[in-house]
Formats: sequence, C-alpha cells, structure tokens
Amino acid sequence: MQFLNKQLNGHLALLGAQVVYALNYSIAKGLMPQFISPLALVFFRITGACLLFFLLSAMMPKEKVSLEDIKKMIWLSLFGVVINQVFFIYGLSLTTPINSSVIMISNPIMVFVFTLIVLKERITIFKISGLILAISGCYIILRYRGNFELGSETISGDLMTLINATSWAIFVVLAKPLMMNYNTVTVMKWMFLFGTIYILPIGLYDTIHTNYTAMTSKAIFAICFVVVATTFLAYLLNLYGLKKLSPNVVSMYIYLQPFLASTFAILIGEDKLTLTKVVSGLIIICGLYLVNLKPKINKA
Repeated sequence: MQFLNKQLNGHLALLGAQVVYALNYSIAKGLMPQFISPLALVFFRITGACLLFFLLSAMMPKEKVSLEDIKKMIWLSLFGVVINQVFFIYGLSLTTPINSSVIMISNPIMVFVFTLIVLKERITIFKISGLILAISGCYIILRYRGNFELGSETISGDLMTLINATSWAIFVVLAKPLMMNYNTVTVMKWMFLFGTIYILPIGLYDTIHTNYTAMTSKAIFAICFVVVATTFLAYLLNLYGLKKLSPNVVSMYIYLQPFLASTFAILIGEDKLTLTKVVSGLIIICGLYLVNLKPKINKA
C-alpha cells in the first residue's frame, strides 16, 4: 500500500507539472521579443529559481552531498537547466507554439532509447503500445489545434526545440540515480546554483539592457509565472515524480500537454469541446496507463 501511495504521489506531481507547462507555451511566447529577450528570460528563470530553491532548502534539514555527486551535478545542470532552458525559450521565440508542442513529442522516444542504453531498463510490450497510443492521441489533437508546418521561417526555432527535447531526455535518464540518493530540493538547489554560474556570462548583458519601464502589469505577471510556476514549481514536481517513477513514465506525461492546453482553451471560451478532442484525450490517458503497467512475473 505504501508503494502504491508513493506511485500515486509521483503521478499527481507529474500531472501538476504538465498543467503548468500547458499554460506556459502561450504565456512565455507573449513575452518575447516585445518585452524581454529570450536570454534575459532564461536568466530570470534560472537565477530566480535558484534563489527559491535555496530559500526552501533553508527550511528543511541539511543534507550532505558527496563530492563525486557534486561533480555529476555540475555537468548534469548543463543538460537539465542551461541547454534545456536556453534552447526551449530561444526556440519558442523563433517558431510557433504548435510547432514546439509537436517537436516535443520526440522527447519520450529519446528517453526510451536512452534508458535502454544507460539504465538497461527492459522495454515491454506495454511500454511500446503505450508510447504508440500516446503519440497517436497527441498527434490527433495537435493536428486539429493548429497548423504544424516546418519551413525556412521556423527551422532555426524548430531545431533549437529539438535540441531542448534531447537535452531534457539525457537529463531525466542520468539524474534518476541522484534522485534516489537525495532529497529533491537538495538536488535542485545545487543544479540551479551551477546553472546560475553558467548563465551569468550568457544572459547578463540582455538582462541589464532590458527596457523594464516598457513592461505592462501583464508582462510582469507572465515573467513571475515563468520563474515561479514553470521553473521552480514544475522542476520540483518533475524531479519528485522522477524520484518515485521511471524516466519513461516521467517523459510520457509530455503527451498530456496538448490535451490540457485544449481543455484550458475550452474552459475560457477560446475553443470548443469536440468528439475528436475527447477521444484523443482518452487515447493519451490509455497510453500513459499502459506505460506504467508492469508485467506479471510467474513464480515457479
């Protein structure tokens, strides 16, 4: 029963993260480049989340991290914090939200491959079937949400989004052993500290030269949302989920983003509920269920 409760908490955490991410596509896109540059936004994301993680850590029991694991966090923060965020935000500023959503479909496929190579995780018929179902449901709902078109105008942004998806896949797989040894907040505190060091020479210039007087209250709210919700809260939920579940299950939750984004659009009156959206959502949920199934072991 305790094992089931831990798994349920992991699933709830991942669901919460996807709710935040589904909202983030449009919110972050609206900020750039009118109010803030991509690099300045990433600078705020990483440094702001770093501060929040250290504040949260100060309220918790201190946890000693070995020097060997600190070294792992130094280079893992490149994949999970810096490359991931820089290429996602910069890519989103150069492409469309619908293109970004479709390209992110590749992330769970990469995680499947990396877990085979790195963690030697066994791929079952349930996982393969679940992946195919989730991809199908996600594609259907995206196909009817907007126009997905790769072209010369968006190719640089599309490629950056693909690099972002690859970087996150590497991070999710390689960070799993660390998450089993330490508290989620401890890992995130160090990851974002190293991420802050990396982003200083990259994003400081754009941050200093941002025209803050031109920002509206809506833009300020959007930046706060990106820092607090999309970065601090979503990373916390994602890594907590990774602690409780496998990398494959964590990555599969990406397929809920288009479904959740459509649901929010329906709730605020910007979209209509159709049979296609309902069926697509059910297909995605079935896919997630299958990936989480474990084959029965026959005892002799």
